Amino acid sequence: MASATTPVPGSPDWWASRPPAPTYRRGRPPMDVDRIIETALKLIDEVGAQELTLRMLADALSSGTATLYRHFNGKDELLALVADRILGEVRVAPEESAGKSWREAATVAAEAFHDTLCRHPRAVPLLAAQVPVGPNGLRARERLLTLFLSHGFSVRLAARAYTALGHYVTGFAIQQYGPGTPRPEDQVQLRGYYRSLDPAAYPATTAAADDLTSVPLQEEFRFGLELLLDGLEQARLRESQMCGDAVGH
Repeated sequence: MASATTPVPGSPDWWASRPPAPTYRRGRPPMDVDRIIETALKLIDEVGAQELTLRMLADALSSGTATLYRHFNGKDELLALVADRILGEVRVAPEESAGKSWREAATVAAEAFHDTLCRHPRAVPLLAAQVPVGPNGLRARERLLTLFLSHGFSVRLAARAYTALGHYVTGFAIQQYGPGTPRPEDQVQLRGYYRSLDPAAYPATTAAADDLTSVPLQEEFRFGLELLLDGLEQARLRESQMCGDAVGH
């Protein structure tokens, strides 16, 4: 008989095992869970997720670690809730999508997600470390899947479109805020390096030296997003054509 294992924080099993209506005030003195999560996110914005400790968090809350352990079994559980809290900040007002094409609405959603990650660059690894299946993650997924399905995407293509869009935004943010991201002064140095290369050996790189090192990040993000949406539109049209051909026969 297999022994029961504790679900990994942030996993589907972990979210499924959480009580539907948790008690938000526990301990002596009582502590609001939302306040704990909000404070943890502020500290992560300052020092990063790896550097955050429960002692640090308890001090910021003028509390003790024993109080935190009444709410969470450990730091990993707290981080899973922080990650879902960040996804809850990705808000798109109904009027921002009303009357728009699927492409325009998807652009609004992707940019809202990217803007949220830009507000919490040190927390981006939390979003990349797990599939977002908490309450806010599920709501975001449902909204985008519904958008695609309502514009003629099949279930299969809608699922792939959602995944591709999420991976693009998260991956871009990781690269944007990673330790190796060039600073403006680094870009100048990189440009000079490209220009100094032997044009006989690297003709394309020397010719593109300025363009490789001068595109603003927001412009680069939008360019890549447009390419992704172009591809999804072509996939949608191909799928529609194949369905039409099947009906015709």
